[in-house]
Amino acid sequence: MADTISDRDRPADSASDTRIRSISASIIEAPTVRRHKLSNTEIAHQGFVLVRVQLENGVTGIGEASTLGGPRWAEESVESIQAAIQNYLGPALVGQNAMLFEANAVRMAKAATRNFAAKAAVESALFDAIGHTLGLPVSALLGGRVRDRIGVIWALASGDAAQELEEAREKLRLRQHRDFKIKLGFNSPDADIRRLQHLRAGLGDDVKLIVDVNQAWTEAICIRLFPALEELGVVLIEQPVPASQRETMARVAARTHIPLLIDEAAFTNSELASVATQACGSVYSLKLVKSGGLLELKRAAGIAQAFGIELYGGCLLESSIGAAAHMAVFSTLPKLEWGSEHFGPRILVDDLVATPLVFEEYEIHVPTGPGLGIALDEDKVRFMTRKV
Repeated sequence: MADTISDRDRPADSASDTRIRSISASIIEAPTVRRHKLSNTEIAHQGFVLVRVQLENGVTGIGEASTLGGPRWAEESVESIQAAIQNYLGPALVGQNAMLFEANAVRMAKAATRNFAAKAAVESALFDAIGHTLGLPVSALLGGRVRDRIGVIWALASGDAAQELEEAREKLRLRQHRDFKIKLGFNSPDADIRRLQHLRAGLGDDVKLIVDVNQAWTEAICIRLFPALEELGVVLIEQPVPASQRETMARVAARTHIPLLIDEAAFTNSELASVATQACGSVYSLKLVKSGGLLELKRAAGIAQAFGIELYGGCLLESSIGAAAHMAVFSTLPKLEWGSEHFGPRILVDDLVATPLVFEEYEIHVPTGPGLGIALDEDKVRFMTRKV
C-alpha cells in the first residue's frame, strides 16, 4: 500500500524545491521590563528556542518555542526543546517536502511523544518557509483571515498592587490595553483579594478584570473566595485548581456565575474533549505550546466550539515570532470571543524582530506579509543567543 508520508515531490526546478535541507534550534534569553510572577515561578528573563528551517530552494522559515522559567509551567524547557529538535524532530523531517504539513506532523508525532512546544516551533517555521516560497501569509494557508485585528489583554503580574495600578493606567492612557489579567496564587488568598480590591478601586468598574490562579487554590479556597471575585466584577477565572483535579474543577465551576477558563487542564484534543464533557469550564485557552502546532490549534478550536466552549487566545510570553504564529491561526477562526493576550512582545526589553507587531487602539494587528509576516533582527538575535 502506498504511504504518502514516505513520498517526496520531484520539483520541476530549484525554485520550487520545497524539500527541507536543514533544521536548527538556538536558545534565546530575553530580559523582561519587569518581573513576571506565577504561582510556581518568577522570571526576569524569558526563554525562547528559535527554530530555522532552510529549504532546498534557499528560503528560510522561522519559528519559536516559549517557556516560563524552565520546566515548571509544563514539562519542556529550552534545553529539552533544543535537544528534541536537534536529535529527533529535525532528523525525522530533513529531506521531506515542507509543504506536506499533515504528513510532517505525523512524522514528528512518531519521532517524539508530547514535546508540544518543540513541535509547534518547527511547524511554525515550516509554514513560514512555505509562505515565503509562495508569497502568501500563513493565514492564507490555514483557510484565510476573517479578521485583521484582535483585541489584546495585558497581564499584571508583579505582585505590587501600587505598581500594577500605575502600569494599567499607563496602558489605558496610551490606548494599548483596556482589559487586564491579574496573576494570583503566589500570595495568600486574602492578600490576593486585597490586591484585586486595590486595582478595582483604582481602575473603576468599566475595566474588565480577569484572574489567573495558575492552579494554586484548593476547592475550599475557591468556595471561600469566589463570592468576593463576583463582588469585584471579575469576568473570567483561569485554572483555579490543579490541572489533574478535573472533578474538583467541575464542582467549583458549578458554584460561581463567573466563567472558568480551562488552561493547563487540557493540552491534547482528547484532554479537551474530556474536560468539556466533565463541564470543567466554559472558555478554553488556545496555545501552540499545548496543541503542538498550527493545525492542531485549529482543531482544538473546533473541538471546543463543538462543546459550546468559548475561545480565548492564550500566550506564554512569546516574542513577535511566536505571537505572529498565533495571530495567523487566530485570524482564521470564525469566532474568538475573548480576543487574545499576546502582549509578550511588549514585556520584552527588546524584541527579536526588525519590525515588531503593531499594537493600536487596544488591538494587535495581524501581519499581512508573506509567511508569518516578520523578519529577524539578526544583531538582536546574536546578542540574546545563549553562548555555548
